[in-house]
Amino acid sequence: MPNEIQQPKPFDLVGDPVLIAGIGQGFEATLNWRVHDGHDERTGFFNVGGGTGEHGQFQIAAAIGNAAFQLDRLFVEVFEESAADGSEINKVIVPVIYGPRIVANYIGFRIYVVKAGDTLSKIAREHYGDSALFSRIVRANPLVINDPNQIFVGQQLKVPIGA
Repeated sequence: MPNEIQQPKPFDLVGDPVLIAGIGQGFEATLNWRVHDGHDERTGFFNVGGGTGEHGQFQIAAAIGNAAFQLDRLFVEVFEESAADGSEINKVIVPVIYGPRIVANYIGFRIYVVKAGDTLSKIAREHYGDSALFSRIVRANPLVINDPNQIFVGQQLKVPIGA
């Protein structure tokens, strides 16, 4: 069984800290984590299993608040460092969307189910008080919204919310 990230799921909307959970095993019970956007990164390590091939559950809170991320999309990685040469092996990568890059003081998101007559501008006005901020909703839903001019009744949209 390879290492597995069970949380966050691909393209989840995350905040700080990024909560990472799953099942894994590593040399001397050590695995590493990395959160990055290709411009900046935060890293750390944790222990899991017994160190001699046993898999164990893990859950960590990866603090990333002081990173200078430039993109909404981050990558969460869990990997083992090879005892032979220090290379990264058994790596698992999950792309996520970073809420604090979309709204200031990000605290979470609301699920909004699109109704007949809705537009992204109308939804933005309801949640942010400004219809011009509809791009926040687009950025938070890259797998749901292909064209900002076309949303469909029944779609579930994540609306990022700040404090």
